[in-house]
Amino acid sequence: MLIGCSGDLSVVDPAGPAARAIATLWWVMFIGAGLILALVAALVIGAFRPPRQAENATRDEKVWIIGLGLCFSIAVLAALLAYGLVTGERLMPRAAADVVRVEAEARQWAWRFSYDDRPGHVTENLLHIPAGRPVDVAITSRDVVHSFWVPRLAGKLDAIPGHVNVLRIEADAPGTYQGLTAEYNGEGYSRHTFSVEAHDPAGWAAFTAKETP
Repeated sequence: MLIGCSGDLSVVDPAGPAARAIATLWWVMFIGAGLILALVAALVIGAFRPPRQAENATRDEKVWIIGLGLCFSIAVLAALLAYGLVTGERLMPRAAADVVRVEAEARQWAWRFSYDDRPGHVTENLLHIPAGRPVDVAITSRDVVHSFWVPRLAGKLDAIPGHVNVLRIEADAPGTYQGLTAEYNGEGYSRHTFSVEAHDPAGWAAFTAKETP
């Protein structure tokens, strides 16, 4: 059960602020669902208790059905919904002085990346970003619908032909992070993967300073 809690593609082993917010949201949702499940289990067990006197039975029905069955469940679900909406709003890309912009174009079955900080340079299946800085990835597709996803850095976003979606990602530290296409797009789908290389400041300066071949 814990096989997905670590590793290159784990959503609960975040390596950036966006992924950390998503992982926290996942845990909050998990705990909320667990509380509701525990309540339902208690109600099921309580249904097998011997009948009680009529006066007490009526009071118990109000407590269990109205107080816990309805009010508790509605309160938990409303809190989870509100928390999810707030988290989603915070993940939206916003203008900032240190934001880096790159472009990602998907096709069957590869990714092509280009860089505003290094015009004319293109990499395939390897995205270069600076560590510790927000990066806006402008995502589109050449053919069918794909989906850009680096689980340890951010959530996933669809690549749609003729349309550009922007996803903000950020890596806490330099390193290599695995990405994949989380959208079935044909028989080459299982091989439609890519990597993200996060550079320290010196490494990013060296990458952007290189002359385009």
